[in-house]
Amino acid sequence: MQTKLHIDTLAYGSAAIGRDENGRAVFVEGGAPGDTALVEITEERKSFARGHVVEVLQPGEARVAPTCPLAGACGGCSWQHVAYSAQLEAKRANVVSQLRRVAHVDALEAESLVAACVPSKRQMGYRNKLEMACETDAQGRLQLGFRKPGSHELCPANACPLAHRTIEKAPKALRGALRYLQGSGDLGIYRVGVRSSLRTKDTEIALWTRPGSFPRAAAAKTLASTLKATSIVRVMAEEGSARAVKGVEVLAGKGHWTEDLCGFTYRASAPSFFQVNTAQAEKLVELALEGLQVTETDRIADLYCGVGTFTLPLAERCGDVLAVESAGSSVRDLRANADSAQLWVDIIGGDSARELPAMGHLDALLVDPPRSGLADGVPASIAKAAPQRLAYISCDPCTWARDVERLSNEGYRLTKATPVDLFPQTFHCEVVSIFQRA
Repeated sequence: MQTKLHIDTLAYGSAAIGRDENGRAVFVEGGAPGDTALVEITEERKSFARGHVVEVLQPGEARVAPTCPLAGACGGCSWQHVAYSAQLEAKRANVVSQLRRVAHVDALEAESLVAACVPSKRQMGYRNKLEMACETDAQGRLQLGFRKPGSHELCPANACPLAHRTIEKAPKALRGALRYLQGSGDLGIYRVGVRSSLRTKDTEIALWTRPGSFPRAAAAKTLASTLKATSIVRVMAEEGSARAVKGVEVLAGKGHWTEDLCGFTYRASAPSFFQVNTAQAEKLVELALEGLQVTETDRIADLYCGVGTFTLPLAERCGDVLAVESAGSSVRDLRANADSAQLWVDIIGGDSARELPAMGHLDALLVDPPRSGLADGVPASIAKAAPQRLAYISCDPCTWARDVERLSNEGYRLTKATPVDLFPQTFHCEVVSIFQRA
């Protein structure tokens, strides 16, 4: 069924929102605020419906022409047809909305708590990392690209304009090299990652493969000149969401990637997480440190700390820092990063939820959990550790808002929340929030 709709706003997600003649919300893929569009309804529920734009009858003031020919197809940048100013407004509005709907914060208070979204200087060409899926097509040729949203279908790509110029054309370059390497066989490659730093000039290629035999020397030789790589590694892991890493083999170069951030040089191994927008990651650190107001006498913990993005700046300012991380590769990188910076950090390899209760009193605490937010019991453990100030960095406003309410129930009052746009052209954003113990 097709219907004519006026698009009002952007949702938290890839869709925009319009309303039908009965006032029911319709989530529309490909819509932009202000559009009048012909929409194909693909799902109907009593309280809402879903659909996609068939034809833009009258473009809204927020609609712009996408830069990438694959915009809307590969799923990597679902807002590329939306003006950047409108993206920033929508990201802030979505954080306010989650506070109201999920944390049950009064509308006026929510508006006062959430600052303007911090824009990214680069709106294209900002990513230091690309992750590409790899498979063999019906003709037996290796294909490299991105998974379409909500699907296992591969969208082959030659380039990605969201990436740094040094790796923007990596999909095409790596596809050609890997086709030559693989020939008519199957090397078990199912994912290819590439990281590049404009600051250190490092570029690393990571081949994710199933465990088993692999032509290491041939792979190193074939990929050596591709993208001027400073490191080529093979990550052995079975396919699937868990992807437990069985091992990492260095095929060529130094075996890790480095990036400069906040005056420190960070090493990150292929399985280790690092923020994809370096300049905006610095904004996260600045906002967190500003909110925590740490002193050299403070005892502070950094939970879910990764390779130490926040840990090193904290350790530079205060003498007693505990850092907790569960991923083995990140723990090893964190140790190397702290040693390189000549900073003392009490590094704990373990699960943050289990380690926090044993830490005793804290003056301040920083948490940067995964998308799922704080595990059950962590807000209560935070209250027992009794830090006066808490910085919570989140990549999901919905789970963050849930935790705002849980922390409020434990005596922690949200004083400020700042959305930071690390992911232009997408609906994703980070939130740096500061809490004060009541």
